[in-house]
Amino acid sequence: MKSVADLTKRLSELHQQTRETPLFNPVFQLSLDLSRELESQKISLDDIERMIAELECGSLKSRAGRLRSNLAPISPEANDAALAELGGDDFDAFRARWENPGLHAVFTAHPTFLLTPEQTAAVAQSASSDAEITDDTCVATSERPTISLSYEHDRAMQAIAHAQDARDRIVSNALGQAAEAFPSKWYEAKPLPFRFASWVGYDMDGRTDIKWFDSIGFRLSEKAQRLERYVSTLQAIDDAHPLLETLRNALSYSQDRAADFGEDLSEPAALSKAANTLTADHPHKLLSLAPVIELLEAEAVGSDTQRAIGLKTLAAAMRADGLGMGWIHFRVNSSQLHNAIRRRIDPDNTLDLGSKGAMATLRELLEKVQPLRSNFAALAIESSTAIRQFLAMAQIIQHVDGDAPIRMLIAECEQPSTILAALYFSKLFGIEDMVDVSPLFETESALEHGGRFLDALLAEPIYQEYARGRGRIAIQTGFSDAGRFVGQIPASLAIERLQGRLATAMKDNGLTDVAALIFNTHGESMGRGAHPGGFADRLAWPLSPWTRRRFVRAGIRLEPEVSFQGGDGYLHFATPELALATLTRIATLDPAHTDPDAPTDQFYRRTDLSLDFYRAVRKHQRDHLESQTYSRALTAFGLGLLNSTGSRVSRRQSDLSADRDMNLRQIRAIPHNAILQQLGYPINIISGIGSAADGNYEDLAALLTESERGKQLIRLVRASNALASIKTVAAFGELFNSAYWASRPYRGTESHLSDACETLAEYLTKDDRTGVFRRLASRLRVDALKLHRLLDMIPDEAPLDDRENIRRSIGALQALRLTLLQHMFLKAVSIPAFSRANDISRNDVLEMVFTLRIDDALAQLRRAYPTSFPGLDNFSVDEPSDYPDGAGEGYTAIQRDYIDPLERAYQLSLRISTAIANQFGAHG
Repeated sequence: MKSVADLTKRLSELHQQTRETPLFNPVFQLSLDLSRELESQKISLDDIERMIAELECGSLKSRAGRLRSNLAPISPEANDAALAELGGDDFDAFRARWENPGLHAVFTAHPTFLLTPEQTAAVAQSASSDAEITDDTCVATSERPTISLSYEHDRAMQAIAHAQDARDRIVSNALGQAAEAFPSKWYEAKPLPFRFASWVGYDMDGRTDIKWFDSIGFRLSEKAQRLERYVSTLQAIDDAHPLLETLRNALSYSQDRAADFGEDLSEPAALSKAANTLTADHPHKLLSLAPVIELLEAEAVGSDTQRAIGLKTLAAAMRADGLGMGWIHFRVNSSQLHNAIRRRIDPDNTLDLGSKGAMATLRELLEKVQPLRSNFAALAIESSTAIRQFLAMAQIIQHVDGDAPIRMLIAECEQPSTILAALYFSKLFGIEDMVDVSPLFETESALEHGGRFLDALLAEPIYQEYARGRGRIAIQTGFSDAGRFVGQIPASLAIERLQGRLATAMKDNGLTDVAALIFNTHGESMGRGAHPGGFADRLAWPLSPWTRRRFVRAGIRLEPEVSFQGGDGYLHFATPELALATLTRIATLDPAHTDPDAPTDQFYRRTDLSLDFYRAVRKHQRDHLESQTYSRALTAFGLGLLNSTGSRVSRRQSDLSADRDMNLRQIRAIPHNAILQQLGYPINIISGIGSAADGNYEDLAALLTESERGKQLIRLVRASNALASIKTVAAFGELFNSAYWASRPYRGTESHLSDACETLAEYLTKDDRTGVFRRLASRLRVDALKLHRLLDMIPDEAPLDDRENIRRSIGALQALRLTLLQHMFLKAVSIPAFSRANDISRNDVLEMVFTLRIDDALAQLRRAYPTSFPGLDNFSVDEPSDYPDGAGEGYTAIQRDYIDPLERAYQLSLRISTAIANQFGAHG
C-alpha cells in the first residue's frame, strides 16, 4: 500500500469485518498490515511520508473550507452590504447601534500555534475568497519555528492590525451612511463598534519567564506601532496635516523608549538609565490622545464630507485603542494576591482569608489606605508577583498611556476577599480609577459557588463605589479548564447559570447603572468552548440568549467579550478579508443585545428534565476525571503525541519532575483536550450524554428537539461524535499488548523480527496500558450505545458534509501513526545494549520511547553511540603517534539503522498530529 487510496480502500474492507467479529479493530489491523510491509521493506518511510503529505494536504484544505464556511460571505463587498443594513431608522438609533462596543475581542497567547507561518498563510489565503480551494493550500512542510513569547506577540499584533483596519472600514462606511441619512447631525456621532485587547506579554499566571521589564517593553513597542499606524492613516488623509509633526515626534520618542526597555534591565545601572529617560519630562512624550482627538473632531465639522469621514474614522480608532494596539490585560493567580495581602494584614499566616474577620480587616484597610508614590526602582526590587503587577500597571499609566484602562484578571478566584485585596493594591498605588479587577470562574468549585461569591461581593459598599467609579463590573469565565474539570456541556450550562446570577446580583444591589462586562474565554476547538455550528452558535454558546435577556430585562448594559486564542484564533484575522468577515458576522449577530420579549426556551422551563440532565452528565464527567483508568490512558504517552505549540509550558511548572507518575492535574487544559483529539474520542464533549438519557429517552429527546438551547447542545455533540472512534482508542492500547508482540512472528511470517518482538513481549508483560485502554474503550462503548439511541430520536439538523470520507481520512492517519509507533518500538529494542551512565539505563531509554519522550531518548542514545570523536589533528602536540590506526568512524551504522529512523518516524508522527487536529478544526 503506497497511496492514500490504497489505505482508505483497505480500511473500508476491514470495517466490514466488524459485522462478523465485533471486537475486530480495523484501525489496528491496517496499522499491522502497514507495519509488516514497512519492516519487510516493501514500503519505506519515504512512502509513508508521501501518504502523510497527501492526507496532510487534505486536512489543510478541510481547515480552510471550515474557516470560510463559518465566516461566509467573505468578499468585502458582500460584507459592506450586510453592514449597510444595520444603520438604524433615526439618528438616536444609529448612535445606539454604533457608539457602544458590540464586542470586546481579546487576542491571547494560548499555545495553539499549531500551523507553521507558511501553513497559516496558505490556509488563510484559501479561505479569503470564493475560489475553489486547491492544492495551493498544501504548502510543503517547513521547519517549525521556535515559538517564543516574542513570536506570539508579533503574531498577535499582526492579527490586531488587520482587525483595526477592518474596524476602520466599518466605521468609515457607517459614517458615510450617517452623512447621507442625517446630514445635519452626523458629525455628532462617535462610533466605537469594537474594542481590541491583548494579554500577550502580561499574563503571569503559571509563568516565571516573563520579566516585569518585558511587559513594559511590549507596551512601549505597541505604543510605537500604533502611533506609526496613526501617522500612516493621517498622512493618507492629508500628507501636510499639522498634527503629523506631533504624532511623528511621539512615534520617534516611543521607538527609542521601546528599544531601551527591549534590553536586559536586570542590572540597576541599566534600569536606572532606561527608567530615568522614560520618566523625565520631554516635549515628545505623548501620554494622552484626548487633545488630538478633540482637534480631529473639531476639524471634521468644518471639512468636506469625505475628509470629515477620514478624520472622524481616525478619531474613532484613537478613542478605541488609545496609545497602544489595544487595551491590555494583566493576569495573576489568586494565591499570588493572597501571599501579597498577608504581608499587610496577616504576617504570621494565621488568618483565614475567606473568613468574616478577614473581610472586616480588608474593609478597614481599604477605608484608611493612602496612595503611595512608586517608581521603577520599587518595581525592580519587589519580590511579590502580584504587587509587581500593580506597580507595573502604575508605571504604564503614568509614563506610557494615561488614557487606556487596564484589566486585572485573577485566576482561581473563589473568595470576595481576593477582589478586595486587589482593590486595596489598586488604591495603594493610585490606579483604582484605571483598573478593572475581574475574577475568573473556571474551576468546578468556582462555578458551583460563584453565585454566592457574586452576591457577597456586590453587596460590599466599597465594591459598589468602585464599580460605579469604573462604570462596569467585570468578570471572566473560562471554558477550557471548566470543560476539563466537568465536561464542556455541563461547564457551559454552569457558566450560563453563573452569568444569570450576576444579572440578579446587580439588580438586587442597585447596580443597574453600571455595565456588565463578561469576558468568555474559550478556544477554537469544540472541547474548549468553540461551537462548530457557525458563527451564530459560536457567539451564543458562551453567552446564550437566555443570559442576555436576564441583563436586558434588568436594564443592565451588557459588554460581551470573547477571546481569540493563539494561532488558531488569529486565523480569523490572518488576512484583511477574513478580519472584515469576522467583524461583520459579529456586528450582524449583535451579541450584546437580544429580544427581551422572546418566549422562554423550554430548556429553562422543564428544569425537572434539564437540571437532572446537567447533573447526570457532570457526574459522568467527574467519574472520568477521578478515574485512574482515564488518567492513565490520557497520560500513557505523556505529551509525546503533541507538537510544541506555544511558549508556555504544557505542564504545571511545579510538577516538572514527576514524569513517570504524570496525572491529569499536571496537564493544562489545551494539551488535555489535544490528547483526546489524538486518541480519537473527545470524551469531555460526548461522554455522559447517553448515560444521562438512560431511562428517560423519550422525554429528554422531545425537550432537546423543541428547545433552541437543546438543539444547539445536540449540534455540538453530533459534530464531535462524527469525528470520534472508540476503535481508535482501543487500538492505542494494543501497542502495549505483550501477547500481540509475542504472537506477531509466531507463524514464521516475520522471523527477522523474532528477537525484537520477544524483547518487547517480555518487557511489556508488566505494562498496564493495554488493560487501561480496553477498560476505557468498554466504558465509552456502553455510554455511546445510549447516546446513539438518544440521537436516533432527534432530527439531525446539520449533518457533517462528506462525513465518511473525513472519518476514513482520520482512520488512515491513525493507522499510519500506529505503524510509525510500532516501528519506533522495534527500533528501540533492537539497538545494542549500552552501559549505564548519568543514572540512565537502557530500560530508562526504552521507557522514554514508550512514553514518546523521544527527544530525551535520542539525546541519551547519541551520548551512548557517538558518531564523531576528537582527532589527532585537533591537538598541537610535538610528539608523533601511530595510534589510533583505525578509521575511527564511531557508531555510524547504529546511527543510520536505528537512531535516525527513530527520529524520522517520530517527526512523521507529529505531522500526523497536525493533520488530525486540522480535521477537528483546531489544536486542543
